[in-house]
Amino acid sequence: MRSIQLLSAISLLIPFSTHAETPAEGGFTFTYENDVFLNTDRSYTNGVRFSWISAEEDLPGFIRPLADNLLSPISDSVPFFPKDGKRRVSYAFGQSMFTPQDITQRTLITNDRPYAGWLYGSLGYISDNGEHMDALELSIGVVGPASLAEQTQSYVHREITGSPIPEGWDNQLDNEPGFVLRYEHKWRNLYEFSPFGLGVDFTPHMGASLGNVFTHAALGGTARLGYDLPADYGPPRVRPSISGSDFFIPTRHVGWYLFAGFEGRAVARNIFLDGNTFGDSHDVDKKHFTGDFQAGIAFTYKDVRLAYTTVYRTKEYDVQHGGDRFGALTLSVKF
Repeated sequence: MRSIQLLSAISLLIPFSTHAETPAEGGFTFTYENDVFLNTDRSYTNGVRFSWISAEEDLPGFIRPLADNLLSPISDSVPFFPKDGKRRVSYAFGQSMFTPQDITQRTLITNDRPYAGWLYGSLGYISDNGEHMDALELSIGVVGPASLAEQTQSYVHREITGSPIPEGWDNQLDNEPGFVLRYEHKWRNLYEFSPFGLGVDFTPHMGASLGNVFTHAALGGTARLGYDLPADYGPPRVRPSISGSDFFIPTRHVGWYLFAGFEGRAVARNIFLDGNTFGDSHDVDKKHFTGDFQAGIAFTYKDVRLAYTTVYRTKEYDVQHGGDRFGALTLSVKF
């Protein structure tokens, strides 16, 4: 308790702690996830995501008619896409890769997950009124050799980390175009109070994804404790995950918060376990119910947010040797 009071006191003593904020700004976010943070190299082994989010109400012409049609037709009190929501669009580009536990074996490992990569671009629409956030996102990309996951992992292992070169990529899933349509709703500040100059909130969420890459329903929540909790929903992550938000709106120059969250998923399809949709490929028997548990810390300084997250993901398939553990580093800059 003394350490929390000390952190809060230090923040309060900073002479330039308050400033007029311009919440309409857009920004750029880079997210890097890798199991090397926790000294493992298997299953979901790497994910990167670059994203840009627009300023409030800076919507392109082809998005605005759709955004107007999504406004709640009943009343301002309806939480889904409420009429008083500040609207943004986001653009993202990313790559994810998955490998079995033993990457030194050239032949097909029938009792472990397939090698697979996912290269994609995303277009998102976000509406937020400070209490509710709705996010609708369409991702389109490719699974298979065209995802360049083999080249990326081999280069990183050979030139950067000095890790063993993965030998089994010849057994990866075949090329297949992929899409995911995702919707998520978050309730911010369901519960909040401010002891010792700190803020505490809990944000539950629900959502669903539909597509030949991922099809699942999700339910979870995130709790935060810190000084100057910005108007955000936690650091963004690579899907599927507890996604957070690309935007953040601090009210002071310096802030920080600890966060912890969980998400349970009911999974109907995961191409990285089920294999190719339209042809024969290696696959494993997936778990239909999985979950993520995460904890981390975020710092904000003026228009910059830096966060680190540790994630535990429960077993996703029957023959898996325990759950996944990986870390996520996120940097967001407002412009």
